[in-house]
Amino acid sequence: MMDNQMADTYSIDSHKLLYHPLEVSKWYETKDDWEKQKEIYPIYLEITPIGSCNHRCTFCSVDYIGYKSIKQDEKILGDRIREMASLGVKSIMFAGEGEPTLYKPLPNILDICSEVGIDTSLTTNAVAINETTVKNYVKNCKWIKVSINAGDRDTYASVHQTKPEDFDKVVDNLSTAVKIKKENNYSCTIGAQMLLLPENMQSAILLAKKMSQIGVDYLVIKPYTQSLYGTSRKYEGLTYKSMMGLEEELKKYETDEFKVIFRANTMKKLEELKQPYEKCYATPFFWGYIMADGSVYSCSAFLGNENFNLGNINTQTFKEIWQGDKRKQNINYVKNELDISSCRKNCRMDEVNRYLWALKHPNAHVNFI
Repeated sequence: MMDNQMADTYSIDSHKLLYHPLEVSKWYETKDDWEKQKEIYPIYLEITPIGSCNHRCTFCSVDYIGYKSIKQDEKILGDRIREMASLGVKSIMFAGEGEPTLYKPLPNILDICSEVGIDTSLTTNAVAINETTVKNYVKNCKWIKVSINAGDRDTYASVHQTKPEDFDKVVDNLSTAVKIKKENNYSCTIGAQMLLLPENMQSAILLAKKMSQIGVDYLVIKPYTQSLYGTSRKYEGLTYKSMMGLEEELKKYETDEFKVIFRANTMKKLEELKQPYEKCYATPFFWGYIMADGSVYSCSAFLGNENFNLGNINTQTFKEIWQGDKRKQNINYVKNELDISSCRKNCRMDEVNRYLWALKHPNAHVNFI
């Protein structure tokens, strides 16, 4: 069986910060000097274009926000994206509290990102897309990942809390996306993702078979982690010891064109008693999160927590936000007050923090390369 890390071509179960040595070096050399820190802009941003969602998944980590019917102002968002590109932002993932494809101006926003040289990606449940919009998505995005959390209609409907017909729509839309990609020779990587739960485990094989037949590039099987503020506690404490054997079964359905990325490393980390680092170094430097109301947060695990709210793109430029007093205060808060033992396990920046901690705290033999 191929080693899972070797199969994970896109480093989904690890991190990619090692490909940005100049930015890391700039961060390393700041030595807590705010005048230098304020010039370090994020490499990557997550943006929620709209707060509404057409599903109510049982595992939703942002249910506490309430799926509000708010959306980004198209002109302001476009202007800010152009500014972000000039400041050094390299990539944006459109996802968030709501379903991003419900945001009608999304194709125009993706066009702007492509024009200014920002790489884009899309995480979606893929129910609301159509042939016109999906062509724009596949043309512009570096990757699209579809959340499809079961391999059969009934289990899917139960987990997504929607009607079984949505499963058929998603499968059809994925097939269309693959067809458009091939016909136009687009480079977009098209993937599917299933969050592994006790109730959908038995349908994972069905999903792998179906995704392979459709021709998507990969299927990710990822673990659940409890949101800090989520109202649902249905899966709190879930572990994966009894499910690890599923990896070997799923790997049987891999081909040269289709890979299964079973996030075993992330699953195993749930058993750790504590993180192997003592500070969050990634926040608020290498990434950021923009909510549907325009609020900029330095960490997506703390949406609604004012200690992490840096400002709002509707009333400030991105430069004003990133170089503002609230970000300076957030740097000090994360450094001096944040107890990371209370952070969300396997947070978005966990692997990045492991890497940065090792850089700041090398062992005695690192010069023996």
